[in-house]
Amino acid sequence: MKLLLDTHIWIWSVLDPGRLSGKVAKTLEDSRNELWLSPISVWELAILCEKGKVLLNVPVATWVRLVRQKVPFREAPITHEVALEAAAIRLPHRDPADRFLAATAKVFELTLVTADAVLIGSKAVPMLANR
Repeated sequence: MKLLLDTHIWIWSVLDPGRLSGKVAKTLEDSRNELWLSPISVWELAILCEKGKVLLNVPVATWVRLVRQKVPFREAPITHEVALEAAAIRLPHRDPADRFLAATAKVFELTLVTADAVLIGSKAVPMLANR
């Protein structure tokens, strides 16, 4: 399975794995699955750190580099096709990060791993719900 981690799932998987459901934790640990990460999630993490909502013990750039060394994430590129799909995708809210993540999942045929009830309820793309 090809899995795109929503920003909070990525952060929780590293900083607070207890917040992951048993099913999600097991799926992320299964080496047969591909784990994908969007640069949008890195951007969101930087903003969360800047606002003091996520506290890291090293600068965000260092943290991202260290995490990427430990976990073999594939980078989900932001392409023109993704940008156009993000503009076209219909979600119940207009959160640009969620639109880009859903569009990325759609374009690259990935399953979005999320706990976001709005995204889950939208059924915009295949999802693995953290419940």
